[in-house]
Amino acid sequence: MESTKFGQEIRSTRRALSVINQSLVGAQAYPCVVNKRGLSEKHEQENQPNPVHRRVTRKFAAQICSSQQHCQEENKKLKPSVPSTNEFGDCIFIDAEENKTPVDYPVPMFLEETETSLYETDEMEEVEMEDVTQEPIIDIDSPDAKNPLAVTDYVEDLYAFYRKMENLSCVSPHYMAQQLDINEKMRAILIDWLIEVHDKFDLMSETLFLTVNLIDRFLSQQTVVRKKLQLVGLVAMLLACKYEEVSVPVVGDLILISDKAYNRREVLETERMMLNTVQFNMSFPTPYVFMRRFLKAAQTNKKIELLSFFLIELALVEYEMLKFPPSLLAASAIYTAQCSLYGVKQWSKTSQWHSSYSEDQLLECSRMMVTFHQKAATGKLTGVHRKYNTSKFGYSAKCEPANFLLETTI
Repeated sequence: MESTKFGQEIRSTRRALSVINQSLVGAQAYPCVVNKRGLSEKHEQENQPNPVHRRVTRKFAAQICSSQQHCQEENKKLKPSVPSTNEFGDCIFIDAEENKTPVDYPVPMFLEETETSLYETDEMEEVEMEDVTQEPIIDIDSPDAKNPLAVTDYVEDLYAFYRKMENLSCVSPHYMAQQLDINEKMRAILIDWLIEVHDKFDLMSETLFLTVNLIDRFLSQQTVVRKKLQLVGLVAMLLACKYEEVSVPVVGDLILISDKAYNRREVLETERMMLNTVQFNMSFPTPYVFMRRFLKAAQTNKKIELLSFFLIELALVEYEMLKFPPSLLAASAIYTAQCSLYGVKQWSKTSQWHSSYSEDQLLECSRMMVTFHQKAATGKLTGVHRKYNTSKFGYSAKCEPANFLLETTI
């Protein structure tokens, strides 16, 4: 009797489970694992061709979507075991992960929304990262690829060689201490006068910078008396013209400019002495060489170019600027000119790349140029100001100096 009663309980259990399955999924029972995505509604089953595909109930979806952490915990609770029946009709629990069916069930609503939101968040982060990109370095040589005079194939090597050689062309910033009869003020008067002479003869810019370079290299090795200092300047300009110019001024013109203070023999003797002193080496890079390259890197206009040359010629006059290498002088002049015209600090990544100087490295030299700019029209040495206060040079001397650079702390 006990065995019969036990069998009756089993049959009643089977009957109860079949009733539950029919009430949940309709006429066709779900023989295996309960889908962890929940129970589907009848009208959704009718619309979908495959009755196996189900969605979560509204109540269950609302509870899970309220908290993503709660959603994950509920999923973990559903994974370990789900009710099912064995071949004898007994109710048992089996692992859902071990009995996965190969059917590709649709992803539940709350999981679809979570994945979509995460994907959209990743896209937003990618857009924000793209917006915060660094300033690109411009290829300044590509427009001149077909210009044989630009030598774009070798220009980088050329300027790498100039950077190595510029240190050899620099003189000691204290060489004037060995001079007994001249000083830095006399040097400034000489160079300010030569800038006017250079403008009167309408010579090339390279000639002026090479003239100043020859003067300093000669004075750093030879002691000169005061009355011969002007002769040294004239001979340095004569040699620079022979090296740079197509049409060279004759010796008689230089004697006439000096108001016949020297004769032809003195000019030729000084020329021979200067060539032996500099060992006939006229190819050292001057600030002009770097000016052209850095102006091209800065993508400047004519105003910036003229103002940059105005500032660097003011620096040529000052003896204290000998402590800076030619490349730093050129970069500082361009940086100061940009600050003067635009009223803000401006030094692009392209300029920094080609000059190898950061904005902080230029500030000391740039501030000194600002002080020279402020007093350019005053005092006795106004040759540079008069030169650049003409229409030929775009009245660059009238530009206001970048006073805000002096107010900035180092």
